[in-house]
Amino acid sequence: MEAFHRPSFFQDIQSRELNGFRVRKRPYYMGNESQDLAPIGAVAVEHDGDPSPPMALSFCKTNKNAHILALTDEGGYIGLYNTRQKFPDSTHCEENAEKAKVSEWVAHDNAIFDICWIKEDTNLLTASGDQSIKVWDAQEKKCIRALMGHTGSVKSISSHPTNQDLVASGSRDGSFALWDTRCSNSTHQKLCVSPITTIHEAHLSCGRRRLRHGKAESMSITSVLYLKDEVSIATAGAVDSVIKFWDTRHLKGPVIQACPYSESSAKEKRLHGISSLSQDLSGVFITASCMDHRIYMYNVLQLEKGATKTFSGGRIESFFVKSAISPDASHILSGSGDGNAYIWQVSKPHMDPITLKSHDGEVTAVDWCPSEIGKLATCSDDFTVRFWNIQRSNYSNTRSPSSIRKRVMAMPRMKCRKLFVDETSSTKSDTENQPSNDVSHVNSPGSSRKCEVSTPESQEKRISFLNSEVKVNLEKTPEAEMKSPSSVLNPPSSLKRKTILDYFLVS
Repeated sequence: MEAFHRPSFFQDIQSRELNGFRVRKRPYYMGNESQDLAPIGAVAVEHDGDPSPPMALSFCKTNKNAHILALTDEGGYIGLYNTRQKFPDSTHCEENAEKAKVSEWVAHDNAIFDICWIKEDTNLLTASGDQSIKVWDAQEKKCIRALMGHTGSVKSISSHPTNQDLVASGSRDGSFALWDTRCSNSTHQKLCVSPITTIHEAHLSCGRRRLRHGKAESMSITSVLYLKDEVSIATAGAVDSVIKFWDTRHLKGPVIQACPYSESSAKEKRLHGISSLSQDLSGVFITASCMDHRIYMYNVLQLEKGATKTFSGGRIESFFVKSAISPDASHILSGSGDGNAYIWQVSKPHMDPITLKSHDGEVTAVDWCPSEIGKLATCSDDFTVRFWNIQRSNYSNTRSPSSIRKRVMAMPRMKCRKLFVDETSSTKSDTENQPSNDVSHVNSPGSSRKCEVSTPESQEKRISFLNSEVKVNLEKTPEAEMKSPSSVLNPPSSLKRKTILDYFLVS
């Protein structure tokens, strides 16, 4: 009879990723039967009586500040709003704005296309049409860094998941750049920072026609994302529906690409640009808003399969219309050119989306509150920002892939190490598994093993030896041999990651 082989830790993880298991959901969003929702509040975006179209918005990331929303507009202003403010009437947007506004200041001389909270919500990143990125002290309303180097409007920014001094940006000039905000140009220009590296024409297809003066058609980078593996960047552009994934240590070219269409139909269908990218809290799922009026969802562990789900129903008619996946990857929120916002359940992509009706113009930027469950914000060309709460007391039937993954991956590092050690020791004889104390290991009378006495120095050597066994076991797993990701959340050490291919299955 064949001996039973216990699956490795990563094999077990992969099996759970593929098959999943049902977990009881906390109270979250309503089902599709609740179609008529009214906003819980609305504020007008204006300065000295002059309205200004809102461009980007972002909730704070920490729990204590999650109710604060940062908003930018076409005039170059940043406004911070308290979304917990009681709004007696959503029709009096001007009065509501005065009550909810925490602070406001002029940040750029042009429109601000993107904004991002960093460093425990103490700093803000802004990307502007004046071709610059700025780092702001949110409390003092003071610019502490200016990132200069793009030759076109900066359309998108994303910070490193753990080291938020590192920033990626995408520009209308067709390039994306990497920055370290700690590096200034000189002692005389402490505020100014130059890019570490810049990749030009990142999304310019070889066959694309060039216009006069050498300018290429639709080469703008519309969205960038720093992935959770801490070394990878995803970029999208206006030229086509392709998402490119880059290894920040080897930027000669993308290591893998993802497209929603098959190769046979790609020539005709891939020319629709992408307006925005978003990722869930775990970084496993990425959504792309495409100009063919669809939102495509990708699993970064299975990029070779293309888009795993497609969502339709909204009107993505301009690159200002954005979408965002919820932190737990159970819902997708999107703006639309028809004046509505839409919400889809990830588990039911073919069902009609929930419609949020209240705006009178194209709904552009959207965002989920990461801590206050069910709260979200939408902004529109009608010069207003509206707040919604779609939480209900019933349990959702949606099985969130991210909630599954969080439960699977919520294992301390020492326990993981112990699991590997136990797996190794399980192949040894029973006599080597007798109970022991901290001082010595004594075999039973019938054992042929010699008495082993442990000093503090020998214990350290033994721990070092066990750690080396763990590393060997990691390298010998089938997943490592296939160059597949063991986990986006717990990548191997940088020394062992030769290229980004260690994270993605490549056919």
